[in-house]
Amino acid sequence: MVHFFKLIRYKNLVMIAFVQLIFRFGYFKLNNIVTGMSNFQYCLLVVATVFIAAAGYVINDIFDQDTDLINKPSKVIVGKYISESSAYNIYVALNIIGVGVGFVLSRMVLQPKFFIIFILIAALLYVYATYLKQTVFLGNLVISFLAAITILIIGVFDIYTTLYEGNKAQMTVLMEILTDYAKFAFVITLIREIVKDIQDYKGDFETGLKTTAVTLGVQNTKYIAFALSILLTLYLGYYTYTYFMNNNLYYATLYMLVFVLSPLILNSIKFFSANDTKTFASISFLYKIIMFFGILSLLIVTFNIKNNG
Repeated sequence: MVHFFKLIRYKNLVMIAFVQLIFRFGYFKLNNIVTGMSNFQYCLLVVATVFIAAAGYVINDIFDQDTDLINKPSKVIVGKYISESSAYNIYVALNIIGVGVGFVLSRMVLQPKFFIIFILIAALLYVYATYLKQTVFLGNLVISFLAAITILIIGVFDIYTTLYEGNKAQMTVLMEILTDYAKFAFVITLIREIVKDIQDYKGDFETGLKTTAVTLGVQNTKYIAFALSILLTLYLGYYTYTYFMNNNLYYATLYMLVFVLSPLILNSIKFFSANDTKTFASISFLYKIIMFFGILSLLIVTFNIKNNG
């Protein structure tokens, strides 16, 4: 059972669920915003997203066996603790549950055509694992896009389904907030995926994968990740000043400075001296922590607004 949970990356799944739940219960509910789904329906959305994501991790591990044996032999699950055939069965079962729940949810919110979203996400994860991952930069973009989708899908099901002329202005603002956080998730995931390409360079090179690091070289890939990290830091600094500081949201401003911007600057500095797998692994992990605190800022903003009021 322990190996099963490691196979599906349970920690990452908890992060995905957290991201979606924080919007519902840390922002919408605390601000008494009326949205399109009941709590039960929203939980179904989380379940569908998590199960499809879990399936994505499984299929990725199935096709990464050769590279993982080189890059991280101690963490290999498929072929060592769980057979490849069993892993395929787990993959299929997780997708059936995730897509099935998505189908039920789409009909419950009277938007049966939304069912296609879950099929497309599952299909894209499969194509990524089997082909796109070994395509320079494209694989990084796909995973980053899917990270953003876990946030944008909230708007599709919880905002679009309740939209009418009377609440159009409020729902537009909510969608803009979701989009801002989705952009943050996209960029920081993109940086992290590029860093992971550098981290996995040896195994990817030896097995012939054309990842960003293998194609462009480790040093050039470092420059790209560094530049994106600096741009993200500058943008978030501007965003914090414009939307938090100028609106007297001082708690939110301080929070962003301490828990998001400072770690981003620290990680950018670490790029200069990074030249081994262990250092790149720590950089990648810190980006995951930054993403966690970045999403959590929504709760801090809500608290700050209520406190100022």
